[in-house]
Amino acid sequence: MAIRLRQLEAFRAVSRSGNITRAAEELAVSQPAVSRLLRDFSGEVGFELFQRRDGRLVPTQESRYLLGEVDRLLASVHHIEELTKDLHERKAGHLRIACLPGFATSHLPGVVARFLRERPGVTVTIEPDRPERILEWIIGEQYDFGITDGFTDHPAVQAETMNMRSVAILPRGHALGARDTITPADLADERMIHTRRDSPFFRDLEARFLTAGVTLPSLIEVRQFTAACMLVAEGIGVSVVSEFDAREYETRGLVIRPFTPETPHRLTLLHPTHTPISMITLEFIEAFRASLEPFRC
Repeated sequence: MAIRLRQLEAFRAVSRSGNITRAAEELAVSQPAVSRLLRDFSGEVGFELFQRRDGRLVPTQESRYLLGEVDRLLASVHHIEELTKDLHERKAGHLRIACLPGFATSHLPGVVARFLRERPGVTVTIEPDRPERILEWIIGEQYDFGITDGFTDHPAVQAETMNMRSVAILPRGHALGARDTITPADLADERMIHTRRDSPFFRDLEARFLTAGVTLPSLIEVRQFTAACMLVAEGIGVSVVSEFDAREYETRGLVIRPFTPETPHRLTLLHPTHTPISMITLEFIEAFRASLEPFRC
């Protein structure tokens, strides 16, 4: 068979109206065109489609059996057309994001929420894990977009590294809150909460302390800046973290001050190299990048 969608549309339109003239108006074609579509369709299926009864075209028994399937098929086609339009306009699709655990509970949810408000047909998966795992997922094309740090080059990954501003954070009422800026010397005798010792950020921060002639005092080692923010808010100690993480916890009692010398946190945005990137992913990466602009250094 060589059944065409236009034949099915003509068949359904005449079945509903019982009249070729009204069907032609509905389909925005001529009456001879509708008649030709019905004739060709009847030839394909091998039976009469309509009987004339009291001036109306009434579906035959065979046509009544067929009509339900035609309705379902055309509804599916309409759905595909609408979905294609939404995808073209970037209003539908699925976005898979792998990120550092701290992002899943701080900066990222706000960006995702704003993104989805304008795209009600888009769905999102957010999977937090350590940097090594995020890289594996992006290389394996299991995720569309990754947010990580400590990245080294890989041929299967497209990467953009951004330097993010860091700040000192103190508990409310801390004496150092009176200072305009905080230096390593100011923190020499404090109870420091810091990221893991094998992280690039810790190595850079420790180097700033050594250059200033002081040793970085260690109280608690954490994997994520968000944990440091929560501990400082509880009054346990002080820390140096990325500013965008600190701002998420500012209302919980953190005092935030500039830290000098500048010690950027290097954040890397990833996506697979060998898979065509979707329009939704491109647009989200742009939105996420824009959300970081106020915190870049």
